[in-house]
Amino acid sequence: MTLQSRPVRDTPPADGNVASILADRSLHMHFQPIVRLSDGSLFGHEALVRGPENTALQWPDALFAAAQEQGLSMNLEEACLRAAVRSWTPTRSPGKLFVNLSAEALVHVLHCESLQRRIAALRRFGLSPAAVVVELTEHERVRDLPALVEALRPLRAHGVQIALDDFGDGRSSLRLWSELQPDYVKIDKYFARDVARQADKVQTMRALARIAETLGTTMVAEGLETADDLKAVRDLGIQLGQGYFLGRPQPSPTPRVLEQAGAVFSQGDIAVLPHPARSARSAFTVERITLQQIAMSVSTTHDEAERCFRADETLHSVALLQDGRPMGLLNRDKFMDRYAKPFFKEVYGRQPCLLFANTTPLVLDKHTGIDELTGVLTSEDQRYLTDGFIVTEGGTYLGIGTGESLVRSVTEVRIEAARHANPLTFLPGNIPISEHIARLLASGRDFVACYGDLNHFKPFNDHYGYWRGDEVIRLAARTFIGCCDARRDFIGHVGGDDFVVLFQSEDWHLRCERIVKDFNERVAAFYDETALARGGIDSEDREGMPRFFPLTTLSIGALCVAPGQFAQPDQVASAAAQAKLRAKQTGWDVYVQGGTALAET
Repeated sequence: MTLQSRPVRDTPPADGNVASILADRSLHMHFQPIVRLSDGSLFGHEALVRGPENTALQWPDALFAAAQEQGLSMNLEEACLRAAVRSWTPTRSPGKLFVNLSAEALVHVLHCESLQRRIAALRRFGLSPAAVVVELTEHERVRDLPALVEALRPLRAHGVQIALDDFGDGRSSLRLWSELQPDYVKIDKYFARDVARQADKVQTMRALARIAETLGTTMVAEGLETADDLKAVRDLGIQLGQGYFLGRPQPSPTPRVLEQAGAVFSQGDIAVLPHPARSARSAFTVERITLQQIAMSVSTTHDEAERCFRADETLHSVALLQDGRPMGLLNRDKFMDRYAKPFFKEVYGRQPCLLFANTTPLVLDKHTGIDELTGVLTSEDQRYLTDGFIVTEGGTYLGIGTGESLVRSVTEVRIEAARHANPLTFLPGNIPISEHIARLLASGRDFVACYGDLNHFKPFNDHYGYWRGDEVIRLAARTFIGCCDARRDFIGHVGGDDFVVLFQSEDWHLRCERIVKDFNERVAAFYDETALARGGIDSEDREGMPRFFPLTTLSIGALCVAPGQFAQPDQVASAAAQAKLRAKQTGWDVYVQGGTALAET
């Protein structure tokens, strides 16, 4: 490839004729900015080809499809590379130039002409090889990966960097990423689109960022088209971004991001990242608590079963099998009690022990997950608590589980899940709350941490029952959600009737007042007429003494956090809890501490 100027004919080529387009050099380039997400500065531009205007081949998809049909794909790719360099160098734009080449075309280009001549041609145009990033496209067609790795080695020696394009589009390979060790990986726009509202995409982005960190790769998020998605991707630690919200492809490189994007970078707000609407998924299955122990045949006699139990005192229950499949469950304690009764051995000793076994035991496949196990705990048949249960694999006996281990394991998993998302309101729990506080502290901006708590809730819960108490807690959650800005304010549910809001909204104080007012008005609907007429209910206090309690209300303690005031999230949480305690002690609806003077509302 020789990069040199050549006159362009005035007559446009015939529509659909790629050869004429190449001969007339009718290709022209547009440049789309690639931006540093930390501060909105320009990192570089990607060169994007356009065919002759107002023709069938104006847009890249049609142009490359026609080139493939006409057997000119390689020629077109080389022409695009030359056009990108010719169009870029006169602009003297700072930053990197990203150019697209398929892996096949790259190997072809390096094979047909010496690399030294191509590097020299770049320099004649005033373009340093270190300013060029080759984006590998169509990497799903790579058949000889070692050959591609070897071809890139001398190119990199001259300072040219490599990017892997459209990673995650369903065709790209994690092995390719690992073996090529690209300098940049451009994540397909699918993952950035609506990431500010989809928790699964947030988790995917986080996982890809960890892989990138491990492999020493810089990530580029493509397809950024909204302010919310830009903030979310930036706050996930992705270094570079590209998309219409930052800048559209233009005939000349742009000197700065679009005004709308600049406003996001100058504002300083951090994103409120979405969390799963329900409790975090758990990898726990019943296989984890399965005891692999001996089983008996359905033809085993009572005498044989008794000798088996006496020989091994650790046997809690034993499965009775026929052709490897469970037909019953024999519980040790129940069996031994029955066997010890007068004349049982003489009458039933030689008869099959299936006669008095539990022939409808609880049978669970080893892949049974936490949701199904929770259903077991609430089912009407609770015999598994004493008898235990049978675990199978594809219908074949695998082992035994105990009711005690099942209850303990489900409880532990649910408690851990509640730390991520409260099971009653599905709001983020302690861990996401702490993570968001840490991000706010790291951002160096001021914010307000509010801790909300219900007054006289325990007497209400004792008087009307836990079901109505849960409904009041859900009312509080809906009230917080309805009065906060989901894009700027983070709402968490610590547990019970305690809520946390981390405000970035400037009008946070008005929002707090509205939260208290709305909740106090709506909670009256949960009391009966007598309680409303009296203004409260009779119930027992924490010492068990009867007394009168006013209607349940909401108190909020607000902590104004200045940059550098706290180092750790737990310090913020403790101080906000103290502000909440002061609100309850003083009877104020909203108690404000720090930043501004104490105030009563």
